[in-house]
Amino acid sequence: MIDAHIHYGDDAPELLALLDEFNLKLLNICVAQDDHGGWRDQAETYARLTHADPAHFAWCTSFDLPRFADAGYIDRVLAGLDADFANGAIACKIWKNIGMEVRKPDGSFFMVDDSLFDPIYEHMIANNWPLLTHIAEPLECWLPLKEGSPHYGYYSRNPQWHMYGKAEFPSHGALMDARDHVLAKHPRLQMIGAHLGSLEYDVDEVAARLDRYPNFAVDISARLADLAIQDSAKVRTFFDNYQDRILFGTDVVMRQAPSTLGETERQAALDALRQTYVMHIDYLQGTGPVQVRSYSTEALALPAAVLEQVYRTNALHYYPGL
Repeated sequence: MIDAHIHYGDDAPELLALLDEFNLKLLNICVAQDDHGGWRDQAETYARLTHADPAHFAWCTSFDLPRFADAGYIDRVLAGLDADFANGAIACKIWKNIGMEVRKPDGSFFMVDDSLFDPIYEHMIANNWPLLTHIAEPLECWLPLKEGSPHYGYYSRNPQWHMYGKAEFPSHGALMDARDHVLAKHPRLQMIGAHLGSLEYDVDEVAARLDRYPNFAVDISARLADLAIQDSAKVRTFFDNYQDRILFGTDVVMRQAPSTLGETERQAALDALRQTYVMHIDYLQGTGPVQVRSYSTEALALPAAVLEQVYRTNALHYYPGL
């Protein structure tokens, strides 16, 4: 198995044993959350792990947020990407702050299809480097908080990202249009849409984008509950029809390195990680009733050939060098 979307910068012996238990390799994803370059510490950790243990780890880089008054910004981004890929990175990620937080000098939101980024996309195309995008949020982000819904907990704890009633922010549709415009404008750019491409609310919407854009694939990270609340037969058909376009991932975030914890806390952290994988496996390949977080649903019982693609083959295809 390949977890193609995770943030786990540690190599405690107990973690490596857990990875071997599930025959797992991790693709660690960098996130450029601020304009101070702090994400470089994360990149250094992920690169170090990859060099030390390429059987268990790979890494995906990012780049600094736009600096509109800096005439050398694009040149520095391209040089940074060249250096990171030479240092073992196999992909680059753009996060949701593009479109939802970063503003241009005139106060408007900087969108992912802005022409400023075109040289970056073309550079990635020329080098056959894939782009992972987390653009927008679940549709629930723009709706009133609803207790018991899959993302209620996150938006309750992080109200700054809850867009309901914030008319000055781009809509979900506008963000999807901008992402889709990148796919159309750069048809040779290989893009993986994180979190079901932020179309988690209906697999038919994901399917429509996959049909429209041959250069698009999606991962399922952090959206298992969104799948579980949809009709299992419909979701099963989606996996069957697009079995070569869907990647396995969890989006687990390491809050504290297990190697820095006491034995009890370390074991609890690893048990939680193990349970995350068990939950995914039970839903994707199990049979009969299954529990996904607080939701009861029917397991998908995907065939072995489909599971092989989702768990492993697709990641190897969409992330060359993995």
